[in-house]
Amino acid sequence: MLWYATPAADWEREALPIGNGALGAMIFGTLASERLQFNEKTLWTGGPGSAQGYDHGNWRDARPGAVTAVQDDLDARTTLAPDAVAARLGQRRVGYGAHQTFGDLHLDLPGAPATTPDDYRRELDLDKAVASVTYTHQGVRHRREFFASQPDGAIVGRLSADRSGSVSFTLRYTSPRPDFTTTTTAADGTLTVRGALADNGLRFEARIRVHSQGGTLSSRTDGTLTVTGADSAWFVLAAGTDYADTYPGYRGADPHTTVTRTVEQAGTDHQALLRRHLRDHRALFRRVALDIGQEPPADVPTDRLLSAYTAGPTAADRALEALFFQYGRYLLIASSRPGSLPANLQGVWNQSTSPPWSADYHVNINLQMNYWLAEAANLAETTEPYDRFVEALRAPGRRSAREMFGSRGWVVHNETNPYGFTGVHDWATAFWFPEAAAWLTQQLYEHYRFGGSTAYLRTTAYPVLKEAAEFWLDNLRTDPRDGTLVVTPSYSPEHGDFTAGAAMSQQIVHDLFTNTLEAARILGDSPGFRRRLEEALGRLDPGLRIGSWGQLQEWKADLDDPTDEHRHVSHLFALHPGRQIEPGSRWAEAAKVSLTARGDGGTGWSKAWKVNFWARLRDGDHAHLMLGEQLRLSTLPNLWDTHPPFQIDGNFGATSGIVEMLLQSQHGVIEVLPALPAAWPDGSVRGLRARGGATVDVEWADGRATRIALTAARTRELTVRSDLFASGELTFKAVAGRHYTWET
Repeated sequence: MLWYATPAADWEREALPIGNGALGAMIFGTLASERLQFNEKTLWTGGPGSAQGYDHGNWRDARPGAVTAVQDDLDARTTLAPDAVAARLGQRRVGYGAHQTFGDLHLDLPGAPATTPDDYRRELDLDKAVASVTYTHQGVRHRREFFASQPDGAIVGRLSADRSGSVSFTLRYTSPRPDFTTTTTAADGTLTVRGALADNGLRFEARIRVHSQGGTLSSRTDGTLTVTGADSAWFVLAAGTDYADTYPGYRGADPHTTVTRTVEQAGTDHQALLRRHLRDHRALFRRVALDIGQEPPADVPTDRLLSAYTAGPTAADRALEALFFQYGRYLLIASSRPGSLPANLQGVWNQSTSPPWSADYHVNINLQMNYWLAEAANLAETTEPYDRFVEALRAPGRRSAREMFGSRGWVVHNETNPYGFTGVHDWATAFWFPEAAAWLTQQLYEHYRFGGSTAYLRTTAYPVLKEAAEFWLDNLRTDPRDGTLVVTPSYSPEHGDFTAGAAMSQQIVHDLFTNTLEAARILGDSPGFRRRLEEALGRLDPGLRIGSWGQLQEWKADLDDPTDEHRHVSHLFALHPGRQIEPGSRWAEAAKVSLTARGDGGTGWSKAWKVNFWARLRDGDHAHLMLGEQLRLSTLPNLWDTHPPFQIDGNFGATSGIVEMLLQSQHGVIEVLPALPAAWPDGSVRGLRARGGATVDVEWADGRATRIALTAARTRELTVRSDLFASGELTFKAVAGRHYTWET
């Protein structure tokens, strides 16, 4: 539970998020006028119909031989400045757009207290996914309750009091854009918001229906609804747009029918809505439980718990860490559910018409990081929007591959939007990253490795993998320095010069080819294609080199500076989220040298990545130190990660890192407590998932496992590694549906 003793005054730092994947809202808990800022994830400017025009980022002017010319220059000169490459391969971005706030719902409360009552409490119950506000005023106990229901597709709010006739409010809507009209109907207590974005004509609609018990409900010509003297009242809010994820038009049906039906089908029974919501949310959230000795102080609000946090030995510090872990799981459930877009840079929450980085989908790490926790933290269902989004990028990505590279396959660069932006722009240090498509495929193959469905592999994952691999089979180039195949031009994200064969580029393509080849063998794809992959993988520069000061090199040439503390540590992709580097290897030792040199600073998401890195290096204490740095220096009072500003990938990355400290399976062995920090000597975890189709529960004391319980989802041989076993590991034939337990 997150809880606070005062109303929220700041959207980014203090308001509390609820969401059902497609819809999100921020709850303020203000006294005189409650504010719900809400979003619908597809409300985006830009794309087809944009007043600026739209070209998916593909070159507007023909540039025959442009990529080859840059490659030739790199062969001759080895490095090129980002500005020089951007001038030749980039272009000004037009019609890209940005995610939009839908607006604000206000509940104006007459007679509300002028100052915060002593018993005021604002909270977010993660187990219920319900935000609430309670306080006593003039002897009456007031309660507000809000949740976002996935099964009913709506945001629901309820106001009540313990004295009859004490609930009165006026409901109104505001928006920073002038592109809407509002109408109200007193007969059925409905406020309708309807409009079209001025930029691209995207149609949108929201309907809010109010139900009251006792009292009166009236509408006004100013577009408001007023409840007076009720015992309780509640509302249901539905919203939608005519966006569709279909290339090239990206338009579907007018949202009116769906939004109206959603409100009608919600019915008049608030408790039934709440029961369906709780059943749906808890089916996901309650799969995993973590005990690391936490004991949250009963009288300490979450903001004070955070400000007092030192990563020390106290039960209060453990409480914040355990809360942060589960908050990441909560946020993914709230921002990524089937039927809408995946979680963006801000999940589904955005109060602006011009948010930072458009609240878009950066695919040079950020979108991928959003889903690192999904499989292992037992939320595999949340990946469906990601899969669908990646699939929708293939059609525009084919055009970009054909027009910009003259090749087969599909491609996407540094960032994208819901309208299939797969080309380039002109920000010199962040415009060129054709490896992004290959990286995006990794999550699809991970979903197969955890779940084991060959039907999913055949129909969903493999077509995306194969086509991404075909792009690189066509675009790798022989390096005249040593005859290996390299990515060129290559740019280590947001850092340094352009080169040929930067470590991250090579490691991503190695990961793609490895995954695609494994999948091709499983599915029995054509021997000819498999041979091409095998030959290319054999010639591919693996992106692993040890430099002059023992570091893992970021570039093929030894250009690394031991004093460089850049936030990106891209050349460690092979360690995490890749699986090319195994612990204890010389590559792992070199990665440790690089990571140590980069230091423990960085932005929020960077610190989260370092939690995962150190866990993969089996250094639980350093992983815990990085978790502490993130909580102390890169976490806001509402526990949102901050870059700054707010970016949700750090929340998700931290939860992933905690899982990596407790369970790993990337190398085909289920490793129990591989990076347990000394700060967590005793504890337990229930419900984590391992690759190979196993769900694992662990109990430990004095830093050693005392009980391991495993449930097999597939019939296959499994190997479990733990100091619980005399030999250090145990290999056995697991049978689907059976439970296995070992204990001291």
